[in-house]
This record gives sequence, structure tokens and C-alpha cells, in this order.
Amino acid sequence: MTVKTIAAATPVHGHPVALHRVGKRYGHTVALTDIDLEVEPGQFLVLLGPSGSGKSTLIRALAGVEHIDHGHIRLGDRTVDDSRRRLPPERRDLAMVFQDYALWPHLTVAGNVGFALRRRKLSATEAARRRTDALDRVGLAHLADRYPHELSGGEQQRVALARAVVGRPRLLLFDEPLSNLDADLRERLRVEIATLTRQSGATAVYITHDQAEAFALADVIGVLDKGKLVQLGAPETIYQNPATPFVARFTGLAGELAGIVDHVDGDVVCARVGSDRVRAKRCCPVNAGEAVRILIRPAAAHIAEDTDGSAPGGTISGAVIDVAYRGRGYDHVIACGDATLGAVFDRHTQPRGTRVRVRIDIDGCLAFAA
Repeated sequence: MTVKTIAAATPVHGHPVALHRVGKRYGHTVALTDIDLEVEPGQFLVLLGPSGSGKSTLIRALAGVEHIDHGHIRLGDRTVDDSRRRLPPERRDLAMVFQDYALWPHLTVAGNVGFALRRRKLSATEAARRRTDALDRVGLAHLADRYPHELSGGEQQRVALARAVVGRPRLLLFDEPLSNLDADLRERLRVEIATLTRQSGATAVYITHDQAEAFALADVIGVLDKGKLVQLGAPETIYQNPATPFVARFTGLAGELAGIVDHVDGDVVCARVGSDRVRAKRCCPVNAGEAVRILIRPAAAHIAEDTDGSAPGGTISGAVIDVAYRGRGYDHVIACGDATLGAVFDRHTQPRGTRVRVRIDIDGCLAFAA
């Protein structure tokens, strides 16, 4: 597995994290099913999945807030939960950044950040130095005497981030910390989270339903579906070689086409889609004559130029039903028979109702058995 290099100003000191056959139920509802997972010290793992996939339950189990029903969880060389005995959160050497900030309203910014040092048995001088350093790193030293209600949402989340890193824990947990912020602020805080976490040397586990956020942050991504870990790998692997149609759909598609396999050429499936032919990467065993679903990544669909000729992945015909200006060019929505492709890019606008051909790039075209 290819993993991004960790740019750490501090040596890596994070917990290795290991889960073996971890399961959790709430009554008749299964939240987690036999989760096997390992995270190396200093790695940034993002757990990606929709609502109800089990990601919140999993991160709460790591934190010690939830008690697992079977399996075991290890942080470093200690088993912290084996379904019989559970180590409390305060003894796991971790910190958590919450979606709703979870700041103490009666404490100042400095008080909230300093609160995380109370169990560290530091001198007053060292505690003050660490608190000031943490606030400097998130750009809030000048707001140290303000209270949470006097801050914006982004400033409150920065306080929560400073509070998490100030104690230098070995494991940092992030519970969808950016979901309550606007798009521009989310992007800026995402960069800050990535930078501060890697500089801290801690291991990180981050949950989100936003695939763009996951790909931007992660060294490793784990995709969860209905309580199961369906794929674990580097972001590039998850995107280029999804294990299931669910993984492909959840990590971004322009659309899907129904086809019939004409023939298979190694790892390439040649399929008939209506009167057109499409070539796609074979993602599972299929044979000639079988039905397939052709899943198309957004970057793999373009308006075909007259000079394109026969594109390696093929072309399909359709009609423009919508168009949106995106600055760099135009995204078109194309009706192709019974299917619809969204975000089909062209530098020039194609009027609604125009008949076009869509060029398909084979690297972003994935064939699964129907």
C-alpha cells in the first residue's frame, strides 16, 4: 500500500491501533460486524461512509464511550476493550475533536485549552507554555480571554483543535469536525487539521461522509457500509480500484450505464450499451453475454470533439438536458437513453437539447456484474 509521507516536526509517537472482529449491536440493530483494522503509528486514517454505516459507533468505541459486544481493541501494547473489560477514556492517551465543538461555556479560550492539561501533572509554567503554543498554532492567541459564545463557529472549532493537540496525545479522534461549517471555512480548517495532526506525530482516526474531504486528508481510507468495513486502502487504490459498486458510487460517479458484455480482453470489458460500444476496466469476473453495470467517474466523461475519432474507451450518444458554468468550463448533464450522466465537462457550453457524443476514458470507467 502506498502511503503519503508524514511531514512531522515532532517524531512519530502515535499509538498503533488494532481492531479484531469488533462487533456492536443496539437491540436488534447491528452497528458493527467483525471489523478487522490496523492503523500504523502516525498514520491518518479516514473512515468514510453514509449515515448508518457504523463510523460513529466505531470511533466512539475507540474513544471508550461505547462498549463493544465482541472482539478486541488494542491501542499500543494494551488491550483497551475485549468485550469483558474496558479501559476508560481518560486512560487511553487520546483526545477527540467533536462536530459540535463541545467547549465549556463558562471557561475562556485559554481555560478550555488548558483544561486538557489538568491530568498531565505539569508545572504551571510548562502548562502555560503549552497552552500558548497550541493557541499560536491555530492563530487564536489574541483571543485567549474570550468565551466560546464570543467566537465564530470556525474559531470555536480551532479552540477544540488546540485543546486536542495541547496534551500531545498518542491518538487523535475526529468526529465529523467540519460538517457544521461553510464550504470555504471547511477547506481552510481541513488544511489546518492535516498540518497540525501530522506535526504532532499522533495517530489519527477521522470520520466523515464527505468523499472529497476523505481523499484530501487520508493516508488510508476505510469505507464502511451497513456496519461492515468493505474496503481499506490508500486513497488512490480506493478510487481507481473500488472493491464493490457501493464503494465506487460513494466515492463519486458521473453516472451508470447498463450494458451487455461483448467480449473480455484481459482486464478490459468491451460492452454494448444500446447501439454504442464502451470499454471499461473489469472489476469482477464477467463473461460474454452477461449483463454489466458500467460506472463512470466524473473525470472520465467529456464532450467528444469531431476530431476524437474512436476514443479508447468508446463514445456514447445523448442529449444535453442541463448545463452549469464551473469557472474552468461547463458541466453538462447528458441523457443517454435510460441513463443520465452528470458533470460531463467541456470548455465550451453546449445548449440544452443539443445532441452530442460523450467520450469515455477507460481508466475511469468501471465494469461490475449487474
